[in-house]
Amino acid sequence: MNMQIILQNIGRRFNRDWIFRGVDHTFTQGETYAVLGPNGSGKSTLLSVLNGSLSPSAGSIKYLNGEVPIEVETVYKHLSFAAPYLELIEEFTLTEMIDLHFNFKSYRTGMDNAAIIELLNMHPSRNKAIRYFSSGMKQRLKLALAFCSDTPMLMLDEPTSNLDKQGVEWYRGLVQQFADGRLTIVCSNQEHEYSFCNHRLDISDYKK
Repeated sequence: MNMQIILQNIGRRFNRDWIFRGVDHTFTQGETYAVLGPNGSGKSTLLSVLNGSLSPSAGSIKYLNGEVPIEVETVYKHLSFAAPYLELIEEFTLTEMIDLHFNFKSYRTGMDNAAIIELLNMHPSRNKAIRYFSSGMKQRLKLALAFCSDTPMLMLDEPTSNLDKQGVEWYRGLVQQFADGRLTIVCSNQEHEYSFCNHRLDISDYKK
């Protein structure tokens, strides 16, 4: 099936201030999209509208799986999401956190708990509580959970936040290995995060 997100004249405001207005765009599975704009411009807000966690203040959003409409309440089943502000359960160990996540999502072919720990290169930390992880380790875990879930849509907000140079290269490896064939959307203002994207949408174009 081919997933699509169709935005028609989408706008979002807080109080009386419009963050963006008049967004007409179709996102299609197999394509990669970068949502660009300076900090505070509304990229994360648009991503929240796209992933169904925030309702638009104007316009309409449709989700299609081929010809079949998807209700906004069930969109989360079809997508994976990673962002620096996404919470992990700090009391859980790495192994427990992976197991919990994949109670709700399916593993991509060839992946399981052990394969993700290997991908993270965190075998010595597998039984350590996440509260003791560095910010970089937490970000790697969020990315691995999103990339390794078998979902047709992948949404990433500032994916290399808290990652060092080696972590950025590791992220690029995830993109090469796991992004192909999905509807991938990256919110970013750093080119190394979205250089692979073949479409660009600048939030500044929708400030009215």
